[in-house]
Amino acid sequence: MQLSNRPNQSTLTALPSTTSELPFTLQDVKAAIPAYCFEPSVGKSLSYFFIDISIIAGLYFIAYQLDSWLFFPIFWVMQGTMFWALFVVGHDCGHGSFSKIKWLNNLIGHLSHIPILVPYHGWRISHRTHHANTGNIDTDESWYPVTETKFNLMPWYEKLFRFYVPLLAYPIYLFRRSPNRQGSHFLPSSPLFKPSEKWDIITSTALWIAMVGFLAFLTFQFGWLFFVKYYFMPYLVFVMWLDLVTYLHHTEADIPWYRGDDWNFLKGALSTIDRDYGFINPIHHDIGTHVAHHIFLSIPHYHLKAATEAIKPVLGDYYRFSNEPIWKSFIQSYWSCHFVSDQGSGIYYQSGWNSKN
Repeated sequence: MQLSNRPNQSTLTALPSTTSELPFTLQDVKAAIPAYCFEPSVGKSLSYFFIDISIIAGLYFIAYQLDSWLFFPIFWVMQGTMFWALFVVGHDCGHGSFSKIKWLNNLIGHLSHIPILVPYHGWRISHRTHHANTGNIDTDESWYPVTETKFNLMPWYEKLFRFYVPLLAYPIYLFRRSPNRQGSHFLPSSPLFKPSEKWDIITSTALWIAMVGFLAFLTFQFGWLFFVKYYFMPYLVFVMWLDLVTYLHHTEADIPWYRGDDWNFLKGALSTIDRDYGFINPIHHDIGTHVAHHIFLSIPHYHLKAATEAIKPVLGDYYRFSNEPIWKSFIQSYWSCHFVSDQGSGIYYQSGWNSKN
């Protein structure tokens, strides 16, 4: 694997246990970033949303006009990728980096997420939990490792969707969350949410149900084949993109995970990796530029590259980047990253293929 400015195993194992012991502070990192990187532009943010919507509409028009099985597989990949790009726009809305106007963030967030069956507020809040606890084995929300004991006790169907067909896990996560986590993204009573967030969850869930109803109406009117050709297959590609990118953000054999007082926000935020998706980078709004995003959520996606270049000299060997092919990164992590030790901190993934269970 070709890596740039990346710590080796011994360096990672020796990471300090508190932020004050790191060779830099959060303030040091922030001071290195130009001030404009923290300022979203409503016009620029909206332009990405409307460009994505226009491309999606154009692809639907072409697919409907051609109505050719020679074109449909190409359409599914392209449209599913654009669904993923639209999700990333909603992702910025959820972080408040789309604009400084809350109602606009919520409006565009729903318009971006509901058509692709993502409950905007439910996902926004659980994703907030992920960012506040990244790298913490006990409290992280997304693609965190299970312990060896938990891995060996997991039923076959849980292992199936988490380890053997991991790129189809997202819809199940919305209803069940991840191992050792209880709750649903659709219910205000879920432990994911505060009582004050009740109406946000009800709003997103109601809109999600309305979208499901609309899809059911289209299926009733035009048949199952229409639904599969024009929605289900692009949606499936979108789910695979979402799971792939999220998985690769946080799943790497030499990324450390922490427990208890050994964890803090900055160490956790640094336990991710930037990846190069080639020509897909601008299409999905540079979401692979992930380290800077985890440290400062308020940076819009179109400023992440500049922010990353600015913080590299400060982070030094604590900055991780991989330019190897995405398929290769996925296969390596798929084979080697299943669980971590039941004890300790600053620990690493181990492979479950040779596990006794």
